[in-house]
Amino acid sequence: MSTITVEGVTINTGLFINNEWVKGHGEPLETVNPATEEVQTASKEDVDIAVKAAREAFETTWGTECSGQERGRLLFALADQMEKRIDELVALEIVDAGKPVAWARADMEDSIACLRYYAGAADKIQGSTIEMDDKNKYAVARKEPIGVAAQIVPWNYPILMMAWKVGPALAAGVSIVFKPAEQTPLSTLLFAEMVKDAGYPPGVFNVLNGVGRVTGDALARHMDIDKIAFTGSTPTGRRIACAAAESNLKSVTLELGGKSPNIIFEDADLKEAAKWAAFGVYENMGQSCNAGSRILVQESVYDKFLPLFVEAAQAFQVGDTKDQNTFQGPQISKVQFDKILGYLEQGKKEAKLITGGNRFGNKGYFVEPTVFGDVDMTMKIGQEEIFGPVASLIKFKTEAEAIQIANDTSFGLAAAVHSMNYAQVNRVTRKLKAGTVWINQYTILSHQIPFGGYKQSGWGRELGLEGLEPYLATKAVHHYYGPEFEWPIKL
Repeated sequence: MSTITVEGVTINTGLFINNEWVKGHGEPLETVNPATEEVQTASKEDVDIAVKAAREAFETTWGTECSGQERGRLLFALADQMEKRIDELVALEIVDAGKPVAWARADMEDSIACLRYYAGAADKIQGSTIEMDDKNKYAVARKEPIGVAAQIVPWNYPILMMAWKVGPALAAGVSIVFKPAEQTPLSTLLFAEMVKDAGYPPGVFNVLNGVGRVTGDALARHMDIDKIAFTGSTPTGRRIACAAAESNLKSVTLELGGKSPNIIFEDADLKEAAKWAAFGVYENMGQSCNAGSRILVQESVYDKFLPLFVEAAQAFQVGDTKDQNTFQGPQISKVQFDKILGYLEQGKKEAKLITGGNRFGNKGYFVEPTVFGDVDMTMKIGQEEIFGPVASLIKFKTEAEAIQIANDTSFGLAAAVHSMNYAQVNRVTRKLKAGTVWINQYTILSHQIPFGGYKQSGWGRELGLEGLEPYLATKAVHHYYGPEFEWPIKL
């Protein structure tokens, strides 16, 4: 099987099925940054082989055949493998995803913590005993692993999104066929080696590289997959939901896009709010589904807030991803880079450019941290998800108007409220149509807290103990221990 060496890390470039590396039969992918080496991809036939391996593992060595204690032990061992090889994972994430080194390491540390959280939960999955009127009968609601899951993640957080999905699935006893994003497969391929080294049975975790229209579509339509979990764009999420419904009505979890509002009221600590708002929109090069890209500022403090926000935006260091002080690296690809530049040109026609608005430097896919002022919800940059380092500042007069503007979107992933008036905070928080709401902060997430969206931002929740539920099925078991049964009518 072929390998490549990137930043001193040797990686297998094939498909990982049944704890073995095998040749893929799809069209090979080029990984742009690491010397344009090729990664093998899965055809529909490869998908069938991987699903068969996952099903065999689920029925024989995994699923209900493996105790919660053992699943937890294996997850702890996997987290230990990641910690042992964290420098290699960081190196791959820098070159493959364009992440600054400090953020790549933070992603790895969060991923390890996520796996350990679910390792601790693996032997605490509980059903319930249900009291019934009949004195000769009782019932139990069992929580059992749902079966075989397909998991598809995007390129913006390759390892972190994987941990969010793999952790609860392995804790629940589900076997996995995993598809990394075609732009960022390298760290996942190294992770597959760690799964094997941690001692997982063959077939429990399988990796299929590939493009969405081939590998992803085959997974969504596969008749022997019980569950699909996807993070990515809303249009792709719709297609996956339709494919799942048209095949075998497999269970679907979707974490999709956002155009999240960050509301700054007049009694907020404006300096702190400006720093949090800038962090919330420019973190990860603006390539976050929950980015607070719509910054709603009360009219009475708009002129005070604006220079503070611009100062915070301009303070971020852009450039060398291996510099510990770099906050913003390049966009993921030329396609994304060109898309963002298109939005910048549109924004210059619609709104007032305050700062940025151009390419940063003359090499690489870097974009200046950009601020547009006097934006309203009729503008393209106010409505559409840009997925880049672009902030749109929108004025409002009253609390009611702030809520109306905040909810005036087809998305509902996240929101924030900055105010020292906690009566106001409570009122506004209750009325925001968003799955996550931050108070006087932004974008700080935890694997302990459920995460997901309203409206077109998705279905279901990930993380927290609630994140186990999508990978569990409830089975009602009725027990009868009474006298010999007599028919209530004569036959």
